[in-house]
Amino acid sequence: KKATGEVIDAVFTTIRKAVKKERRFSYPGFGTWTVRTRKARNGRNPQTGQTIRIKASKTVGFRPAKDFKKKL
Repeated sequence: KKATGEVIDAVFTTIRKAVKKERRFSYPGFGTWTVRTRKARNGRNPQTGQTIRIKASKTVGFRPAKDFKKKL
């Protein structure tokens, strides 16, 4: 279990570094991770109802490959 955990951690570390450096990482037959940007927008505080400004941010998106989607 320990060795498997280390391998999985290494894989996700590699994906994270590739997405950060190149803004995308693709694994054929599985899918593609990309950096997505969200624009600044207005939101609402659900407790008070007050309008607040939400800053622009970056997030990671995943798009599964066609083969992967077919096998679900």
